[in-house]
Amino acid sequence: MLRTLLLIGLGGFLGSISRFLIALGINRIFQSVLPIGTLFVNIVGCLLIGIIYSLAEQKNMLSPELRIFLSVGFCGGFTTYSSFAFEKFHLIKTGDFLMLAIYVSASVFLGLIAVFAGSQIHKLF
Repeated sequence: MLRTLLLIGLGGFLGSISRFLIALGINRIFQSVLPIGTLFVNIVGCLLIGIIYSLAEQKNMLSPELRIFLSVGFCGGFTTYSSFAFEKFHLIKTGDFLMLAIYVSASVFLGLIAVFAGSQIHKLF
């Protein structure tokens, strides 16, 4: 278990640094009101997690340790959006469209409400 946690932590460390540097570079190149760097990282993260799961599940090319390092660790640190997209993809594959709609709606709307609530917390103190 400790080895698994260390693999996840190292992957998350590398993913977080990569996210920061790539988003910063993209935002410097393409100055826009839209956070292009974050959008780019989210899309690349989705591509990466798709490749990782394909190599692990369909091609059996990744060891369980490398899979956890790359998917949970690196991609988790790089962007949690990739996990969100993969989970939505899984619901589509299984044909559970009602759960897909509930999950996407709840994630987006509850996330926005939570950000708003968090931004108002300071008023309580």
